[in-house]
Amino acid sequence: MELKTTDPGIINFRDKFELKDKVVIITGGMGLIGRAFAEACCQFGASVTIADRTGAGSEEHAKVLSGKFGREMFGMTMDVAKREDVEKLKNSVLEKFGRIDGLINCHQNKTAKFFAKFEEYTDEDWDAVVETNLKGTFLTCQIIGGYMAEKGSGSIINMPSTYSVVAPNHNLYRGTSLGSPAAYSASKGGVMALSQYLATYWAKNGVRVNQITPHGVWNSHEERFEKNFSEMSPLQRMSYNHEVAGAAVYLLSDASSYVTGHNMLIDGGWTAW
Repeated sequence: MELKTTDPGIINFRDKFELKDKVVIITGGMGLIGRAFAEACCQFGASVTIADRTGAGSEEHAKVLSGKFGREMFGMTMDVAKREDVEKLKNSVLEKFGRIDGLINCHQNKTAKFFAKFEEYTDEDWDAVVETNLKGTFLTCQIIGGYMAEKGSGSIINMPSTYSVVAPNHNLYRGTSLGSPAAYSASKGGVMALSQYLATYWAKNGVRVNQITPHGVWNSHEERFEKNFSEMSPLQRMSYNHEVAGAAVYLLSDASSYVTGHNMLIDGGWTAW
């Protein structure tokens, strides 16, 4: 909220980080980072909707969070690449909570052949990655972000990739079963471009659009990969999902009321050299 003053003494800076009375949707909310986002938003007072694919356990986890925080949360199974599913998500949240204030898009798709060599990548795998990562972000922004634009306020957080910013250092994956497919870089690069477009497109409507780019989030990785990463990172270690979540609280809250079009890099300095 805009307050025209030069006196910081009249500002309650702690309260600016609060998410009380805000309704936040998190797609991919059952993923490694999505769960951390959900927990952090709940702790700061938001009513959270967790949306994820079939079998991910969105509904069950929402019940757990409802019991933990003593207020209603919502879980829903859906496919972000299907327009009818995204429409249903928006309508269901509005029916339950009456408003939507924040959207975090942290969905992604890793197919069975996700790590195949570029020369061997199939049309089916390429399309599946792009459908979820890029088209899914387009649909959620268009449908849910469009609602926010009509309402005149809201905050959207999209998640591109370090490889939207810099090319992969392929030596990182030396001696491991992992890799960084071109489909991932291409789809996430599209997410970054779309986010920048929407940040300026919806600025006049009171909707802020920002990005969070984590890098090297630990998830019981192979020992060799963790060693490679530590040798290449300025902070000499991988990150943890809880280290990413604070950025979401900031970008959803009034503490970031003059921040839009920004990509917050949580990469341990990876892109600094």
